[in-house]
Amino acid sequence: MGSMRTWSLAAVAGIFVIVVAHQRSSADTSGQPNAAPAVVTAVPTSPAPASARVIGLPDFTQLVAESGAAVVNISVTEKAQKPDSGEEGEDPLSQFFHHNMPRPEHAPPGHGIGSGFIVSADGYVLTNAHVVADASEVTVKLTDRREFAAKVIGVDKRSDVALIKIAATGLPFVHFGDPSRIKPGQWAIAIGSPFGFENSVTAGVVSAIGRTLPDDSNSSYVPFIQTDAAVNPGNSGGPLFNVDGQVIGINSQIYSRTGGYMGMSFAIPIDVALNVKDQLLKNGKVNRSRIGVAVQDLGQPLAQSFGLSTPHGALVSAVEPQSPGERAGLKPGDIIMSVNGRNIDHSGDLPAVISQLTPGTEAKLGLWHDRKATEVTVKTVLLEDTPPQAAKNGSEDGGGKLGLAVRPLKPDEQQELHTKGRLLVEDVSGPALAAGLQAGDVVLGVNGAGVSSVADLKREVARAGRSIALLIQREDAQIYIPVDLG
Repeated sequence: MGSMRTWSLAAVAGIFVIVVAHQRSSADTSGQPNAAPAVVTAVPTSPAPASARVIGLPDFTQLVAESGAAVVNISVTEKAQKPDSGEEGEDPLSQFFHHNMPRPEHAPPGHGIGSGFIVSADGYVLTNAHVVADASEVTVKLTDRREFAAKVIGVDKRSDVALIKIAATGLPFVHFGDPSRIKPGQWAIAIGSPFGFENSVTAGVVSAIGRTLPDDSNSSYVPFIQTDAAVNPGNSGGPLFNVDGQVIGINSQIYSRTGGYMGMSFAIPIDVALNVKDQLLKNGKVNRSRIGVAVQDLGQPLAQSFGLSTPHGALVSAVEPQSPGERAGLKPGDIIMSVNGRNIDHSGDLPAVISQLTPGTEAKLGLWHDRKATEVTVKTVLLEDTPPQAAKNGSEDGGGKLGLAVRPLKPDEQQELHTKGRLLVEDVSGPALAAGLQAGDVVLGVNGAGVSSVADLKREVARAGRSIALLIQREDAQIYIPVDLG
């Protein structure tokens, strides 16, 4: 619609210039033989930088002709499901993220549709885990209308990737791109079966990369690619292409208040999916690594509190006892800046990078520790299906310019609250109230330094400048809260 509007305005402008020139020419030949010829002067405009100009629009016909045959339609017969009892403690935002798995309007209950793409000539197909995870029967339909019963080789729900196999050879298959080279603004093309309309093509741009989405475990091992290519129920498991016809992702989720496309869709980077595929083929399951730390994002106030000029990295808010992180010397207040030389910009980058390492391998972490850069080596361990609870801690200082009233916790109170902290917040006012601190929080530290008494808290607050980072425990979570002291 936008391109048509641009073209229409350009056409009108052209007609206007022609009409004006024609009128002036007529005036020149009617009663004014000595008049000077009319001159049409163009209004000067500033040309766009060469790198910013868009010369025409791309034509995706060749891409679709060459790669579209490797995209398949998947239909499933689902196993009987138990009634959904609902999720407690669900992230309020997560209700707007939907897997794109519809039931056709005229299909009987227990049936669903999705998409996939062939990754090898001997019949291996990648799709989403949520498409086939609960299926008793899986049918794959090719663009030449042949249909095959598919075998589910493996399903990995953490990444939402599944590998299936059909008994066929000599099949067309896709080629893969490098997700590390993706940049916002590049073209993105989705092919799939929205609402059952097979091999539908939509196009848009990459809106963002490295997106972390809310999920049931409150942690993500997938740095999603966000696009505005139209993706709807039925597109799940289909490929996301770059302009070179290479697959860069698997379409997985949409953000929607209605259940349909609202301008934001999310794809699993193909390198993550291929790592899962290889492990499913080799081991039948996926092994991931963990280091036993909880992290949070850094805003400007927190970054300044830890001596960073700009927000960058994953702020460690808790370290699990006897974990690889603790053995490596990591502490709350450390900021993980890189893993094996790979930059960590946001907290969501860390689990995605660590999880792809082989359990038992060593990783070099670039740290910001005690206001200076350093490096430590941590040996990863296997991420279990049910990860242990993270360590619980808390921090803050009471009274004075901070606006906190705190008291020491008794040993039995510490056990009841499952905390190692020793300072309980009883009242909040001033800067602490504005920062979001609450009565019942347990104060654990200030600017990375642990506090175990009111005297410790006052000392650390006195040392701080205009802003401080308080480490607190709230129920079962341990987080840093920036406080502007003014």
